Amino acid sequence: MARDSAMAGRGNKSSLVGLVLLLRPRQWVKNAFVLAPLIFSGEFLQPAAVADALLAALLFSIAASATYIVNDFQDIERDRHHPTKSKTRPLAAGIVSRSQALLLLAGLYGGLIWGYFVLPGVVQVIVAYLALNLLYTYVLKHQPVIDIFTIAIGFVLRVYAGAEALDVPVSPWMFVTTLCLALYLASAKRRQELALSGAGGRKVLERYTIALVDRYAEMSATGALVFYSLFVISARPGMVVTIPFVLFGLFRYWYVVEALDGGESPTDALLSDWQLGLTVLFWIGTCVWVLWPVAV
Repeated sequence: MARDSAMAGRGNKSSLVGLVLLLRPRQWVKNAFVLAPLIFSGEFLQPAAVADALLAALLFSIAASATYIVNDFQDIERDRHHPTKSKTRPLAAGIVSRSQALLLLAGLYGGLIWGYFVLPGVVQVIVAYLALNLLYTYVLKHQPVIDIFTIAIGFVLRVYAGAEALDVPVSPWMFVTTLCLALYLASAKRRQELALSGAGGRKVLERYTIALVDRYAEMSATGALVFYSLFVISARPGMVVTIPFVLFGLFRYWYVVEALDGGESPTDALLSDWQLGLTVLFWIGTCVWVLWPVAV
């Protein structure tokens, strides 16, 4: 009896861990893009604005977790034959049952419904994000080039949601800079998937080459740097001092991709490379320092 209870306890604990992994909380780092308008609008000293921006980021994290679950349902058979995903994806590994995943998914959607009554504009953007990701899961991820742009548009929607939370306009420069940066990250991700797993890891990879996605990444990085520089020079001249951090970050990220075989997961690259993480913190700190008089 005691042995059965202990085994049941371990099973429940394993399922709980699996449900947490199903949410992919490490990927929530991407939703920091939602907070970009909070910094650039200079409202980061306003408690109400900070609360709304953080809630918007939380709602986007809930939406992102929901899309991961839907994607895992769609890819469950493919993941079961993948050398890594068969062990790390809870549904493919059998750690979490389909019914448990569906209950969790329903709870996430319930959280978004609640969020609509608090920040309706943000949730409207999130609905567009969910619709885009449904298309991505079932159609767009199999279309070369379109798949990369779909991923990038998700980051643009994050910035737009942050602006909606604060009811502030966002410079077109910020949108195009975000798009280019996201295209850079998505291209590097595809490059590493090709380099580390070959075309077998994802169907669309059969229609890419490493040389091709390298050029995509180079073009996108150049665009991100140019548009960011134009943005700060035209809208926030004092932030010119942040351009070296952006340039170093682009260089360092490509070093992580090319020399350290990182980049298949941008989040993992950011969290595992201390120089990259420190660069982001310095960039944020400098932005806040430069914009502080505006906030006051």
